[in-house]
Formats: sequence, structure tokens, C-alpha cells
Amino acid sequence: MAVFEFRGVEVASGKSVKGFRDAENPKALRVVLRRDGILLTQATVESERVARDQKAVDPLAFMKRPSARDVSTMTRQLATLVRAGVPLVESVAALTEQVENQQLVRILTTVRESLNAGTSFAKSLEAHPKTFVTLYTNMIAAGEASGTLEAVLERLADFMEGQAKLRGKVAGALAYPALMSVFGMGLVAFLMIAVVPKVTTVFDSLGQALPWYTRLLITVSNIVGGYWWALIGGFVAAVYSFRRFKSTPSGKLRWETFRLKAPLFGRLELLACVARFCRTLATLLASGVQLLPALEIGRNVLENAKLEGVVDEAIVAIRGGDNIAEPLKRSRAFPPMVTHMIAVGERTGQLEAMLENVSRSYEADVEVRVTALTSILEPLIIVVLGVMVGFVAFAILMPLIQMNQLVE
Repeated sequence: MAVFEFRGVEVASGKSVKGFRDAENPKALRVVLRRDGILLTQATVESERVARDQKAVDPLAFMKRPSARDVSTMTRQLATLVRAGVPLVESVAALTEQVENQQLVRILTTVRESLNAGTSFAKSLEAHPKTFVTLYTNMIAAGEASGTLEAVLERLADFMEGQAKLRGKVAGALAYPALMSVFGMGLVAFLMIAVVPKVTTVFDSLGQALPWYTRLLITVSNIVGGYWWALIGGFVAAVYSFRRFKSTPSGKLRWETFRLKAPLFGRLELLACVARFCRTLATLLASGVQLLPALEIGRNVLENAKLEGVVDEAIVAIRGGDNIAEPLKRSRAFPPMVTHMIAVGERTGQLEAMLENVSRSYEADVEVRVTALTSILEPLIIVVLGVMVGFVAFAILMPLIQMNQLVE
């Protein structure tokens, strides 16, 4: 039985419809749709259409990709269906009619075909690594092996929703300061390029000596207005050089080590990475994934070369018979509370619970720190912008006031 993407017209209302449907052949599809009151106008076998789309270059493909929120919602719906006793193949089929993202619909259709062919659910998902990451497929594989797929799906949904919520809070909190910075720099650039040169011509016509701060303003304005192309080129070259530097292993390590020690943001970066690592490790271990594979997957969610190297060393030490806490403690990269809680969890056999507690504590700490940071940044940015604009106004107005007093 093939899966068709179809287009048709509702007989009753005349509205155009499209979707996916199983059928032996186009003729059988036409009969099935006619029963539903739909007149078939076009039918394409899904596998052929996917192959055709893969050959075509779509410049907007990145915008159509399923987001983490799409996958999280789909996982929650799948967990509900499986827990209700609906067979897995039927549950995936039902999701193709509920999911809104069309690319995710196509992926689920391919997964359903793979399941019908006898492939395991985890293997079917592994064919789509951009949508279902290694963490996702490993947890699904553990759930299938232990017969607790519905529980694993719910854990996955909780995990993804929690991560999305945390990232959303951080991004939302930093959005306003970033917007204010961009607006302020644009305003200052406009004053330098459009306003100051016009005032300069007035000063030149008067032939009076100008204060040092006005001369400084005019010099900066001339540089920005006359060599803007060089400034933009220099900025682009600096960004390119920095990206090249970060792309090398040593450069990436040095930069991400600096990020962990940077003032204001360093501690926030460390807490966010550790919270993500502990949450991931706890979720994997609770789902039945073995410790070493769980550590390897958890290493990938750290997104920091310094901490990733520490976890690599811990994996080597554990293979040699060491416990988890000791190599992490020796590195001094992880906070003492983390290593202490992990050591307690290993001794008491409650490692997953301890990791959950650490992740919960650090996620709350991240939220508090982000709120405090934005409360500092917002007035600081306003003050800096006010000083810059005030300096421009002062440097322009003071010579005019002095000249007016001389005339009087």
C-alpha cells in the first residue's frame, strides 16, 4: 500500500483540499476520496514526491523546517495516543492529519512507511537526523527495548518543552537590550552622517575657534561620513577573522573557555550549560539509556568545547573503573555543588533524582540571573545612549551659545 499526496475539490462546498492518504493505486484512492465527498484532481506517490523535492533546491527550506516546538508538540500528541492504547503505526498516521508543519507531515509519512516495512521506530527516526536528534532517537530506542515507550515519549515532551521555555525566557529577556543597542547605534550614526556635517558648515562660515570637544565631534563625523565603507569593510573583515579563529579547534577552545570566565555573562553561561547537561543526563538515564552512551549524548548538548573536553576525560576515566564525580571534580570546570550531588547520587543509587534536582536548581538560578542582568543592562544602555546623544548636542550647542554671547 502506497502513501499518496492528493489534491481535490469538496463536492458540497467546492473548496480545494489537499492531504495524504493510503491507497493501493490512484484508482483506489479516487474511490476512497469519493466516499468522503472529495473529487480527486491530482495524486502523487509520496516517495516519488520526496525524491523530487530532494533534488530541487529550495532557498526557503530552512524556514519550513520543523522547529523544536513542532517536534515537542508532536511528541506530546504521540505519547497521548500510545498511552491510550492506539497502535504505534496508527498513532503516527493520525499525527499526519494533526501536525501543521508540512515538512514534518512528510517526515512522519516516511516514518510510517518504514514502520509498515518492519523497521523499528528508533531506526525510522534516525533517517531524519536534522529533525530527530541523537538524544531523541536514543531515548526512543531505550523505550522500545524496555517496553516503556509511552513513558519515554512523555519524558521527551517534558524535556523539550522545558528547554524551549528556558531558552525562550533568556532570549525574551535579552531582546529588549539588544534592540535598544541597535537603535542607539543607528541614531548616533545618523547624527554623525546627516546632522553634524550641516552644523560644521555653519561653524566654518563663522571662522571662530572651536572648543576641543566640538573639534573631536567634527573629526569623528568626518571619519564616519568619509570612510564609512572602510569602517563597514573592517567590521566585516573582523567578523570573518573571528569566525575563522573560532572554527579552529584551539580557537574554539580558547574562545569558549573565555566565555565561561567573562564578567557578568560567564557564570550565566556555565549555569545554563550545566543545567542542560544534567537535565539531559537525568532524562536519558531515567529512560533506560546506559551511562556511557548517556554521557556521550549529554556531552553534545553542552555546546562548550571546554566542558565537552571535561566530559570526554570523564568518559575515559569511567571506562577505566572510576566513578562520575571524581573526574568532574578534578577538572574544576563544573561547580562543586554539581560534583557533590552526583557523588551523593552514585552512593545512594539515586543519580537521576540528584541530576534532576541540580538541573532544576540551576535553571531557576539562570532565570534569576537573566532577570537581574536585564534589569542592569536596560538602564545602563539608556544612560550610555543619553551620554552619547548629550555629548553631540553639547558639542554643537556650546559654540553657538558662546558665539551669541560674543555678538551681544
